Amino acid sequence: MDLVLVRHAEPVRLTSEDTGGAAADPGLTARGHDQARRLAEWLAPEHFDVLLVSPKRRALETAAPVAAVLDLPIVIDESIVEYDAQADHYIPMEELRATNDPRLADMMEGRWDAFGGESPDVFRARVSKTLDALIADHAGERVVAVCHGGVINVALAIVLDMDRLLWFDPHYTSLSRVIASRSGVRSLSSLNERAHLDARREPS
Repeated sequence: MDLVLVRHAEPVRLTSEDTGGAAADPGLTARGHDQARRLAEWLAPEHFDVLLVSPKRRALETAAPVAAVLDLPIVIDESIVEYDAQADHYIPMEELRATNDPRLADMMEGRWDAFGGESPDVFRARVSKTLDALIADHAGERVVAVCHGGVINVALAIVLDMDRLLWFDPHYTSLSRVIASRSGVRSLSSLNERAHLDARREPS
């Protein structure tokens, strides 16, 4: 099967004051909606059998134009939600880096409980189980899954047999493609594609 992992588009910044301490669930910025539209246009020439989407609003809004152009229903999949789904804030990674926010060190060093996240071991086990299930359930199919940067990092680390969890920075609406055979062989065919943000392609 072919599995295309897509990170959601750019979401709105939310602080704990904005959420009142509830789990943050931001929608997309204006730029994010444009990214999602460009993603949909890029994927339009391709055939997919299934569109899986994280239940988070940023993923659902990213997937909406994709579902429209591919003429596929959105299938919400709780198993591809991010490790920090219960955090009461959403601060973009680029801001954390620019301000040297201490939460960045917590994130990169696996102290996810500091901001309401799953433990790295639990998260990796969940993503591994999800990856196995997707490959088993969709043999011979092409699946696109709109999810999150952490999910994509860990899924690809598993495919590449890496121990590190957060090892690269998936761009908003980037595509990373995995090929999996019934025999158990898995390979990464592309990483962090983002040409759709800068180009257009004609239907083949």
